[in-house]
Order: sequence, then structure tokens, then C-alpha cells
Amino acid sequence: MFHHFHPYEIYIPDGTEKLIIGTLPPPRFSFGKLKKRDVDFCYGSCDGLLWPLLDQIFDLSLIYDNSKDAVDQRKKFLISQRIGICDIVASCRREKIESSDLGMKDITLRDIIVQLELHPFIHTLIFTGGNSKNGPEYLFRKQLKKYGMQLECLQGIIPRIHEVAWNNHRIRTITLTSPSSAANRAIGSNQLYKERKLNDPSYTVFQFRLEQYRTVFCAPSQLYDAITGYNSS
Repeated sequence: MFHHFHPYEIYIPDGTEKLIIGTLPPPRFSFGKLKKRDVDFCYGSCDGLLWPLLDQIFDLSLIYDNSKDAVDQRKKFLISQRIGICDIVASCRREKIESSDLGMKDITLRDIIVQLELHPFIHTLIFTGGNSKNGPEYLFRKQLKKYGMQLECLQGIIPRIHEVAWNNHRIRTITLTSPSSAANRAIGSNQLYKERKLNDPSYTVFQFRLEQYRTVFCAPSQLYDAITGYNSS
């Protein structure tokens, strides 16, 4: 079986408040055999959309290549926005060389709860994938069970919002549509996407994600407060 391991260390700068959580980058990142437009950093696949979405939302003018400058740009952005990245899968085994979450076996997880203990300013976890088998939310739920905790649903539609009581306060979680192209089929069957597409034939799956990601990354507190009726001031 193929041993698929995460090639990047957890990236959580001091003062991080929001944590992006996925699973694993494509196997070529473990091998160090990057494509020309790959970036040698978390979510750096040229086939993924996380950085192109953030690029457009925040007008970052990002570089898309294997250079150190490309990595430094992304780290500078994360620090400025108090965002960290801690994919939940440290390693797994696969029967074939591919990158689907469903194909992962013998999964070794990074402990997200430990990261919350180490970084007490984190109040929001952003999952780049859902509760289907081996998705980041699914694996986090399994991890919570070991601690005798569970998520409480506040909003059941994408972006789904949950919260969990932890260490005398509450951590919110927001589950996004995956930035992977593998999620395009699921978007195509989404009723809201169908309605938007019907009204505007030029409407794309990128735009669908863009609307969702803009809300979450630009104003997650307002999104959360709108659901809970909570006023942080």
C-alpha cells in the first residue's frame, strides 16, 4: 500500500484566531514532485481553489509557482488575518496513488484539541470539506468523541455552523464546500446553485464558492452572530 503523509508542519502563528482544517494535499506533494504552478505550501495545488478564492476576495495578487516568494506571500496573509492551517490528517495508507478522502485507510490524525490548548485565542475552526466519510468535519467529530464532546448544530445548510463547549468557552466550526475540483459534482446538484444557474447561465461553481468563502473569511463573527443572536460587543 502507498504511504501518504502530510509534507507540511502545522502552521499556527502567534495570535491565531481562525484555523483552516482539511485532510491531505495530493500525493505529489509528499513526493516533492510539484507541477509548475504548484506552491510548496498548504493548499498549494494548482488544481485547488482555496488560494485563488482568497486571492480574489482580498485582492492579494498572489504568485502561483514553486518559489519561496509565493510561500512568503501566503504566510504574510495568514499572519495579517490571524489565520492558521492545521490539516487533521498526519498520514494514511492508500491502495492506489490518488487523493480522495474516501480512499484513506489506517489514518493517523493530528489532535486538534491539543492545538486549541496550545493556542488559546482560536475561536473558529474552518473545515474545507464536510461530514462525508473521512472528510475533515467527519474526522474531527470522531476525535471529539474520544474527549466525550460533540458538535451542536446551529445552521444545517452550507456553510454549516456548529459549536462545541470546550474549556469554559465555546468553539465555533464552519464547514465550507471543498475547494477541490472533486466537489464540483456536488455543487452541481445543490439546489441553490441550480437556482442561480437558471437565473444566470454564466454562473459558475467558482462563483458559488466565492460567495460562500467571502462571507466566512471576511466576516465569520457576523455570520455566527446572525445565527445565534449573540452580540460580541
